Amino acid sequence: MKSIFIFCLMLFAVVMMLASAEADNTMTMKKQEKATLAGGCFWCMEKPFEKLEGVIDVSSGYMGGSSQDPTYENYAAANHIEVVEIVYDPDRIPYNKLLDVFWRQIDPTDPAGQFADRGRAYSTAIFYHNDEQKRLAERSKKELQERNIFGKPIVTPILPAQTFYRAEEYHQDYYKKNPLRYKYYRSGSGRDQFLEKIWGKNGKIKKWSRSELQSRLTPLQYKVTQEEGTEPPFNNEYWDNKSPGIYVDIVSGEPLFSSLDKYASGTGWPSFSKSLAPENIVERVDRKLFIKRTEVRSRQGDSHLGHVFDDGPPPSGQRYCINSAALRFVPIEKLKSEGYGEFLALFTRQGTKDL
Repeated sequence: MKSIFIFCLMLFAVVMMLASAEADNTMTMKKQEKATLAGGCFWCMEKPFEKLEGVIDVSSGYMGGSSQDPTYENYAAANHIEVVEIVYDPDRIPYNKLLDVFWRQIDPTDPAGQFADRGRAYSTAIFYHNDEQKRLAERSKKELQERNIFGKPIVTPILPAQTFYRAEEYHQDYYKKNPLRYKYYRSGSGRDQFLEKIWGKNGKIKKWSRSELQSRLTPLQYKVTQEEGTEPPFNNEYWDNKSPGIYVDIVSGEPLFSSLDKYASGTGWPSFSKSLAPENIVERVDRKLFIKRTEVRSRQGDSHLGHVFDDGPPPSGQRYCINSAALRFVPIEKLKSEGYGEFLALFTRQGTKDL
């Protein structure tokens, strides 16, 4: 009898372990998403993403053409282009981070190929898998164009994802299997030289020079955004603005806050209960006044915006205390014409149709 009881306990333990493992696998699967990006030769697009924390797998392949099961010998004839499919954990790396890395690998102004590789097969594209990826891709492209990093219009299309066809095995991780050939190919194609010219050796985004910013901004805007200054309360442009619209970074144009989340805090500065686009907000610890505060900066523009505090209204309980000088207000009637049409639906049940 005792042996039967022990056997039942052991069986129960095994069943529970299997159930737990299955649950863990299910949770892991739920956290996996796909991103599909085309940046010319897929050999050159695997390495930058495989080294990112949160990326689970990167595969080379073909997408966008008219044939099924294309091969390296015939994919171009059927109008497929070379792509990489990235499987990633969105809890560990956001989609917009993948986009940041993507733009740093390509020449998005060239519609006829990439560097030494010419033709549609080597063109660039972002293939989105859902509406959120589409929204983030369009915003990322717009912000990059506004920065005028490349000096020419960005032509990289944003397209719905189609069937991904995995390339032959010898193409997978080519840079690992053939490191010497890969090195000479990449250098010989002109890719590295172009990217270094645009982004510099450290790969960081090109910023406006000090003289360019001083010519574009007012002295107060420059002091606030570039020197972490603070404008006077109750004597700034937007502290009492009640018009419907959104607030964007004065330097980069990236969307930051909405009038729908703006409220009268009594502080004399524009106050918001939450950000419009959390992916565009960077928070840093600030100890300049000998107290610990949380500074708020824009991601692309790297502009000092203000600070965020935990004394705001429910449900967020947050108060983003922002300098007007760091912002530009875009009223709802100009959202569409200025490229922010995606936010119209926030202000009207009719969405963008009637505005």
